[in-house]
Amino acid sequence: MKSLETLVRPNILALAPYSSARNEYSGHTAHVFLDANENPYNKPFNRYPDPLQEELKAQIAKVKEIKTEQIFLGNGSDEAIDLAYRCFCRPQIDNVVAIEPTYGMYKVCADINDVEYRPVLLDERYQIEAAQLLAACDDHTKIIWICSPNNPTGNSINREAIEEVINRFDGIVIVDEAYSDFSQVRPFRLDLAKHPNLIVLNTFSKAWGCAAIRLGMAFASPEIIAIYNKVKYPYNVNLLTQQQAMEVLKARYDVDDWVRVLKQERSRMISAFNDLPICLKVYPTDANFFLARMTDAQAIYDYLVDCGIIVRNRTRVSLCQNCLRITIGNKSENNELLAALRQF
Repeated sequence: MKSLETLVRPNILALAPYSSARNEYSGHTAHVFLDANENPYNKPFNRYPDPLQEELKAQIAKVKEIKTEQIFLGNGSDEAIDLAYRCFCRPQIDNVVAIEPTYGMYKVCADINDVEYRPVLLDERYQIEAAQLLAACDDHTKIIWICSPNNPTGNSINREAIEEVINRFDGIVIVDEAYSDFSQVRPFRLDLAKHPNLIVLNTFSKAWGCAAIRLGMAFASPEIIAIYNKVKYPYNVNLLTQQQAMEVLKARYDVDDWVRVLKQERSRMISAFNDLPICLKVYPTDANFFLARMTDAQAIYDYLVDCGIIVRNRTRVSLCQNCLRITIGNKSENNELLAALRQF
């Protein structure tokens, strides 16, 4: 890969980050806090949260089997996505390459940051060859985005293709593993030591059942994480989010049970959908959802809305014509969906 000094935007490289009150006494024990213009009443909510979430990162490091200095925590994965553009991509000069279809926020953040976004279509199996992604790159390509398991298709992208992209591309490769807890594929975060140009995204919103607290994770080399921390807002993860994340980490084995049950329900739902006359195909999935090609996705979607059941209509997404994306709910929710579809 190119050196980080070459990849990082020059203004970011020269940036003097904001020094918060809580950063300046780091490493010392204190009990009287008169440094941050806080109100002394209404504890604990009167105090600013740990700007680097050290205690929470220590617990995540144990679960994810990586080092604390390899972890960035943000306001959902969307913050980590946006920061990638702000750290590495010069507006109107640099570009990024991504698989298509995929998670829409990669393009939204590109548009917000005025960075050219180059989509590369997957094949009929929703897979990609490394050569196709690399052919879309030029000297101004800073990032390649790969979501695996992919959204909205659900399948894991061929690991050999991803590894080839990482090894051959001299910029940053970001692998979004938001749904990796539902897959048997080895997560790329465990291979960070081999790939200094790799950033891996993960989230508390899916397997951990904490979408409401908005906590996303980015795993990378300490050098890349240091750049992220340089650019992020000082107190980007609030105290309530940090506290709730610590609580759910204590219930790790409950989460394992949730994942096991959801995977069982996923198999049952796929089998049931394959038996529906209005379903033409269910695509392979490693996520907590599946993509189904229907006879008339729009009509079926509208019918389900009238029934008070909301799924995701992906028919206007590239390569997903007449497709609905079905999230796996609990058994009762899934049964209600199936009962409605059988009456369509």
